[in-house]
Amino acid sequence: MVEKALSRAVEALRKRDLAMAHQTMADDARINEKRFAIENRCIELIASQQPAVTDLRVIVAILNIITELERIGDYAEGIAKIVIMIGDEPPLKPLIDIPRMNDITIEMLHNSLAAFVEADAKKASDVISMDNVVDTLYDQVFRELLTFMLADTKTINRATRLMWVAHNLERAATAPPTSVSG
Repeated sequence: MVEKALSRAVEALRKRDLAMAHQTMADDARINEKRFAIENRCIELIASQQPAVTDLRVIVAILNIITELERIGDYAEGIAKIVIMIGDEPPLKPLIDIPRMNDITIEMLHNSLAAFVEADAKKASDVISMDNVVDTLYDQVFRELLTFMLADTKTINRATRLMWVAHNLERAATAPPTSVSG
């Protein structure tokens, strides 16, 4: 659901599709509901099953993962809101790096979940190294948009909105520090 939300939000930006942006925002409520349903199920398991330490670690990891997935869904919703703000304004420039950031972010999300399910430390490490690629693209987008703003102050609003989109993608690709250790 979260991968789809990110894809749909950036596609709405690319196509200037306000209906798709509104759908992304509506779908965020479903992501939130799913997070709380999974959270409740995890709590029920802890309370009713008294899981062993290894199982408890998995449940705690899942609780952390669903919180992060919900957060990333919020970033997709944020991008959709920006699309609505942009409306039918003409594009400032062709969108190249923002869709690339999105593709890499979705790949990171997909691979990180696969790494968890497969208990594959190498795959998890590879995901972490992909963050540098997203950071580099973000810096590139930021510099390019800043150049547009400096060259023509009439582009400031459009450029700033694209910076917000890039920022949301960069944040979605970055896991916050965690105290959970395995």
